[in-house]
Amino acid sequence: MTIRFVVVGGGPAGVQAASTAARLGAQVTLVERDVVGGAANLWDCVPSKAMIATGSLVALAKRANVRGLEPLSPEVDLGLLGARVRQIEHKLASSMTEQLLSQGVEILRGSGRLVGPHHVEVSTEDGELRSLDAEAVLIATGSYPRVPAWAPVDGRRVLTTRQAYPPPEIPKHLIVVGSGVTGVEFVHMFRSLGSKVTLLVSRQQVLPQKDPEVAAALETDFLESGVILCKGARAVSVEHAGPDNVVVRCEDGRVVEGSHMLLAVGSVPASGALGLENAGVTVNEAGHIPVNQHCQSNVPHIYAAGDVSGRLPLASVGAIQGRKVAEHVMGLHSREHRHLDYDKAASAIFTEPEIADVGLAEAEAFALGRKIRVTKVPLATNARALIDGDARGFVKIVSDPATGIVLGGSVVGDRAAELVSVIALAVTANLRVLDLAESLFVHPALSEALAEAAE
Repeated sequence: MTIRFVVVGGGPAGVQAASTAARLGAQVTLVERDVVGGAANLWDCVPSKAMIATGSLVALAKRANVRGLEPLSPEVDLGLLGARVRQIEHKLASSMTEQLLSQGVEILRGSGRLVGPHHVEVSTEDGELRSLDAEAVLIATGSYPRVPAWAPVDGRRVLTTRQAYPPPEIPKHLIVVGSGVTGVEFVHMFRSLGSKVTLLVSRQQVLPQKDPEVAAALETDFLESGVILCKGARAVSVEHAGPDNVVVRCEDGRVVEGSHMLLAVGSVPASGALGLENAGVTVNEAGHIPVNQHCQSNVPHIYAAGDVSGRLPLASVGAIQGRKVAEHVMGLHSREHRHLDYDKAASAIFTEPEIADVGLAEAEAFALGRKIRVTKVPLATNARALIDGDARGFVKIVSDPATGIVLGGSVVGDRAAELVSVIALAVTANLRVLDLAESLFVHPALSEALAEAAE
């Protein structure tokens, strides 16, 4: 008997779940109102990284002398930049749509809501109302930027992250509110594109959830590039000061004036208007749908994955959650099955230098009273880093002193997001530092620093 599987939300989790389930023989309908690939992915993650790549190229051109060239001062063409971002979005969305259709997935354009435990109602973009019966349902509706009550977003001077890809104009002086991952990426992006940038840090450290040594490296780079850091500055209001400026006031009385303000203060799960109460699905105070190790809600045949599940808000995590959901729906969990270990998820921050980490952090281990061995190698001794003219950063590996098993690691530097993948594999596969130290890496390559740190 073919399982009828309805997926509400076409982001990384929904697309992966639909694709995997279809390959395994399910009859799948994917409901998506905006873009296949997901708003958070194709309207946040992908365009921000595309703009960061452009900003990094501008920064590299300005310091071309490190590679024996005359420095350049390229100007950013917002029209061309916007066209490039849209082209990337279209190509990715089109390829995902074509893949799903080739696998027999039905794609319904519209908004879905539960009207009962096994019934999904879809308001299509054509104005029709479709009723779908389902043996299993996945809610993968993602999230959207959080806007505090004190911030009158207008899309021109006061922006959310989704209104900045690209912005209406390159800000003369951008005030970024929020010093988490998204906030620091925007600081780097707009500083590289030529904006003066002030970052309001509500605590005493940027990236408050990260290794203090990693955060300190980023703060140093920000300060050297001219970014103004205001620590302990919690924004409480913003108002227009004439047609071209905004004034942001902080809780401690500090006032910052700039041309634009960008909010990067987290996200809100898109769990409203889904009719979850009609199916008896529990939602917590934050709006997330609590799930177990199989991504099941309190109603076993209704699953949640991606940002709405309240787990790590990473596209990579959402995608693997989606695959695990499909496998569970199709009964594959009864075979050898590895549960997701969210503590072993690798993450990256696309600043300059890049930052990436995975597994147990040094500060976390000390807080837990756990014995660890920490080895660190600066990229200043790496041949490839010197050849590329960017030797900022380091590689740090955390291991168990008794067994030598790699527990985690951090990378700060060029291509950190790629380098951390090796440490992530070691953490997931319970490899030892000796396994890394005896690996025959390419020379000259940044990856050699991994072997050095493992020695």
